[in-house]
Amino acid sequence: MESLETKLLNKYNIDTLYPSAWPREKDSESEAEEEAPRANTFQPSRSSKGRYSVLENSGSFMRKLPGAEKNRDGVENLVQKDESDPLGTFPSVVQVLRQRGLAVEDDIKLRNKFLLSSTTFSPGSFLSNVHRDASTDSLLEGLKFLSKSIEKKSASLKVLVEDNFERFVSAKATIDRVYNEMRDVGKEQEEPPGSAGRRLGHTRLGSRGSRSSFSGRNPSNPLSPGAIKPVPTEKKKNALVKESEYGVHGIKVPLTEVAVKAEEVWGPALGGREKEEALKAILSTVEMNRGLFEVGSVIQDAIRRKDYEMVVEEYTRARKFAEGARYIVEQANYNNRSLGDAEIHQVIVTARMWADVEHQIEAFKRECWKRLANTHFTKQQGGSAEASSEQYIGLISIMLELGVEDNPIWIWLLSRYDYLKSRLLATCERSKIEIEILRRHLSNSDKPTLRALSKHLRSVPTSNNISAEPSKLDSIKVVEFWEHVHASMTTLLASNGGLLGELVEYWEIVQSFITGQAQKSLPMGFNNQSSVHHQLTMTNVADLEKGATELVAVIREHVYSFFSDPPIEDISLLFSPLPTTPTPTTPRTPHSAALSPSAGSRFRFDPNNVPPPSPSRGETWEKYAFWPPNSNALSGSHYLSKTLVLIGTAANELASLNLPTDTSGHQSRVEETLRILVGSVRERSVQAVCAAWNTDAENLKVLEDWTHDADRKDITTMPTRFLAVQSFLLTNLQKIMYVQANTKTSVDVMVPPSSKLLQMVRSQFVTSLYRTLSGMVECAEKGRRALGKEWEVKGDDLTIVDGEGDDGEWGKVDASRQSIRLLLTLSNMSSFQTTITPQLLTLFETLFSVQLTSETTQIQSVLTQLDAQLFKSYTKPHVQKISTTISQGIFSPTWAPELGPGKSPADRDPSPYVFTVLLDLVIVHTEVNTTSPPLTPRILRSLFESTTTSLITTFQSPSPPSVPTFSLAALMQATLDVEFMAQTLSSYTTKQASQIQTDIYQVLDQKTSNEARVRLQEELGELKSVLKRLREGTKSEFACFRRVKKSAVGEVPAGYKN
Repeated sequence: MESLETKLLNKYNIDTLYPSAWPREKDSESEAEEEAPRANTFQPSRSSKGRYSVLENSGSFMRKLPGAEKNRDGVENLVQKDESDPLGTFPSVVQVLRQRGLAVEDDIKLRNKFLLSSTTFSPGSFLSNVHRDASTDSLLEGLKFLSKSIEKKSASLKVLVEDNFERFVSAKATIDRVYNEMRDVGKEQEEPPGSAGRRLGHTRLGSRGSRSSFSGRNPSNPLSPGAIKPVPTEKKKNALVKESEYGVHGIKVPLTEVAVKAEEVWGPALGGREKEEALKAILSTVEMNRGLFEVGSVIQDAIRRKDYEMVVEEYTRARKFAEGARYIVEQANYNNRSLGDAEIHQVIVTARMWADVEHQIEAFKRECWKRLANTHFTKQQGGSAEASSEQYIGLISIMLELGVEDNPIWIWLLSRYDYLKSRLLATCERSKIEIEILRRHLSNSDKPTLRALSKHLRSVPTSNNISAEPSKLDSIKVVEFWEHVHASMTTLLASNGGLLGELVEYWEIVQSFITGQAQKSLPMGFNNQSSVHHQLTMTNVADLEKGATELVAVIREHVYSFFSDPPIEDISLLFSPLPTTPTPTTPRTPHSAALSPSAGSRFRFDPNNVPPPSPSRGETWEKYAFWPPNSNALSGSHYLSKTLVLIGTAANELASLNLPTDTSGHQSRVEETLRILVGSVRERSVQAVCAAWNTDAENLKVLEDWTHDADRKDITTMPTRFLAVQSFLLTNLQKIMYVQANTKTSVDVMVPPSSKLLQMVRSQFVTSLYRTLSGMVECAEKGRRALGKEWEVKGDDLTIVDGEGDDGEWGKVDASRQSIRLLLTLSNMSSFQTTITPQLLTLFETLFSVQLTSETTQIQSVLTQLDAQLFKSYTKPHVQKISTTISQGIFSPTWAPELGPGKSPADRDPSPYVFTVLLDLVIVHTEVNTTSPPLTPRILRSLFESTTTSLITTFQSPSPPSVPTFSLAALMQATLDVEFMAQTLSSYTTKQASQIQTDIYQVLDQKTSNEARVRLQEELGELKSVLKRLREGTKSEFACFRRVKKSAVGEVPAGYKN
């Protein structure tokens, strides 16, 4: 039973009971209905219509069916939008399907499968969806309902026949009469009178209903009585009998002749119709098989647009067409029957399509093989790693979708291996040659001057907060060499952007394919035909593992030979021409057998100006291929520490690849070779740095520029700069010896340095300190002569570059006088003893975790010896001068004059030599105090001791000139001289000086008479008064000798600091 909603929708031909707008089709229908009645002259009276009569389309002359649908042209068909259940269970089929979740309202084809009025009605789909939950009983009840419905429709048809039976009989009689008349034309037949009338009357009676039909064709009514005339004899041939070939015998021959003539005249013109029919047949066939004919062009267009998904989709469709044609042939063979014309045409068209598609796909496969073999990438190139990965994965997916005999996964991995190996070999060989060419240029150039070395050494910052600029550590050419070495190592060993990174990435990809992880996203192909390529064979896996091991060996061997072997001699490989063969179809890889002077490198040189081999001069750097000639230890240690970090990190990365172990089952041989590699590179690097350090130590004296230190004005910048240079070298050496990788890996191949290597650094450290200290002493004593003639001079000594001082007053020192140099070097040596050396020893012990007990003792002993040597060099001229002055003064005849009568023996002045000695000491005091104030007490004490020693030596002198005995005047003069000097220099007296002074009095006592002794005791009071008066009188002259607040040795008194 239909629901009220369904009836309303079908009645008014609308989609919903609550429309939001007036249907547009109703406007067009109304207009058509308004125009239709105008053609009729008769228009029946219209009965009253309902409010919604326009929805019913009652004015239309078209046959209406409730709920019928319209096509795009507005023409109704017999399929309704909805029907009631033919089995009588549901009022609406569409409503039931909507509840089942089928979108039948939007999909007309799907809906027609469930509507009984449709020609595409599917009983199976109807029962499986509408009555999928129905029981057997309900289905039986539905069958009864359907049977009754059919019986009702049959009864309706019976009633229709009964109501129109008379019309059916009349139509049958008319047809028979017309046939008899046509058949009897030309017959000679005599009929009884009245029979014609009876027949005619019967005919008229039986043809009442069809009179109107014949009236138009025979208006003269030839069938009326008396209208029938005898048929002429010549018309017998037109009778519908067999003898006359049913009336066509008479015209057959003329028609044949006319047909021949017409064929001659109109044949060519009328043949176009046949062609048209043939073309129509072809067009209909093309339309019917449009998809079959379009496959080739679509694939060609997709290949041109690089729409590979469309290529695969269309190729799959072509395969299905080919499978269909193959199935047709197989079925015909199986049933032992011949193919029909349509089937033959289908097979031929499909075969031609398949041949074209196969030709295009084969060409496309060849292009894909080339692209796949040439698809190589790195994580640092262009886009992200995912985009790079999708490139080769996409090509492999296409190959698997299309179906190939060879495994595209294996082919790509093999081409990737060849590509990496060729790049590794080419990069290694080229880097060796490029570095050798740079090395030869340096070896054939001039040796750097001491001034250039001084500039490089001073480039090391003295502050820990400032980093050294690598470009200033050495000459431009040497730094360029180091930069090229580091760039070459980075290109080879960097994890990001280097060949090592590509190797690690390649091995990760290989492992993902070995484990099957990467194949999860790959397609299986048509009918799973590519599934065989998803699994690598055991042979493939073994070859991949062996190949990865070979790549690791290439890197290890290159690094090992570069650092361990002497410089190469053959550089002809750089000039080998590139091959000119055409591009092969196999994977394209770099040319490992030839290099170009200008291809793919930042390195440039003139091929016409190749440097000659390095001359052999016995230099230590001649046996190192990685060390630039005449390079200093600063740049070498800096760049080698960075390079060792690269090598250490690379070794750990390679060891962490988990390559197959050896057959013994012990530790992997790869790991062992990598440990040997790191150890060998480290040992060679330390040896080279120590050799350069030893050479530089001989010239570290150039750090002395005789400029006051910014913090301590009593010393120069030499100690601070030396500390900075040594600290820089020790820090970088520690990085070389204890290599720290940049990344954490599962395997660590770093091993501690050997004791032999540590002892080498230890010895070189001490040696460099000794040589530097000796150079300082040499510079202090010899001045510019210690640096050779190549050093530019200014005046008598080293040239001071303008602007190096920190302030105009204190910055620069006039080092033309040896005494000034000796004083500054003494202060520097004191700084070495108290500050620099302890800091360096502590730094060494901290960096290398060793105790320098014996070395500390030796260094302190050497410092003491050198300090004494410098001190002696400074004081010796003054001691000699004082001794000469004293001896000449005492031995002078006017030394102790006799006083006139009435004067006290004590009423006298000190001897002239005393003032001469004191003035000399004033000059020394001034020089020392203005140059290095902390040395003033030490030097004056030593000179005072030397003065007292000269006095006692002169008084004790047995050989002439000598003083055999002392008279009272001589005794008083000697006592006055000794006491005046002792009291004037009392601030610098020492125990030794006091003891010598006591000994002087004993010597004087021994060389005088008893009377003189008694008189001396009597005049002591007067002598003290004289001494007091003399001290007061010379107070301003010898004010520099007054006692001042003592300061610690090495400290600068207030007023000498910034």
